[in-house]
Amino acid sequence: MKRLGAAALLVLLSGNPGAQEPAPTGPPPIERSLTLSNTHTNENVTVVFRPGAGFDKDALEKLDRILRDHRNGESHAMDVRLFDQLADLARAAGVEPHYEIISGFRSPESNSKMAAREGSGVSKNSLHMQGRAIDVRLRGCDTAKLRDLALAAKRGGVGYYQRSDFVHLDTGSFRTWVGK
Repeated sequence: MKRLGAAALLVLLSGNPGAQEPAPTGPPPIERSLTLSNTHTNENVTVVFRPGAGFDKDALEKLDRILRDHRNGESHAMDVRLFDQLADLARAAGVEPHYEIISGFRSPESNSKMAAREGSGVSKNSLHMQGRAIDVRLRGCDTAKLRDLALAAKRGGVGYYQRSDFVHLDTGSFRTWVGK
């Protein structure tokens, strides 16, 4: 009897090799990918930026590179919430997450020059300079529909530029405007 008790204690202390780990709670992490095409540099990148629960560092570096300021080559770490937002909007639109990039990161120098132009509509304190804003078109989705989906999501600023045919998205507070 003592012998059986010692064996049982040994199994408890060493773990039961036949026991399974508890099942994870909640849905499994969703793999997230993006394809970005920069309209100024003609560069394209397709990456899985979230292979699971975390972010892929190499993929983020590729996204930051394609979103650099095309005027002077400066880059900045972009807010990863933008990438999640882009993936979610494409899913809501029912299309592949393939975006045309009009503007990503904007250096303070570039932003100042753009804001100084009469009627440009460029903010002197643009979130583009912090890597928290992006101007895009989503392939296979009308920009008015993309705007409506972004407005419904309420995940940051949403600017609609009908004449230039793009939508501004950012990770600031929820607000909306119509540009030229």
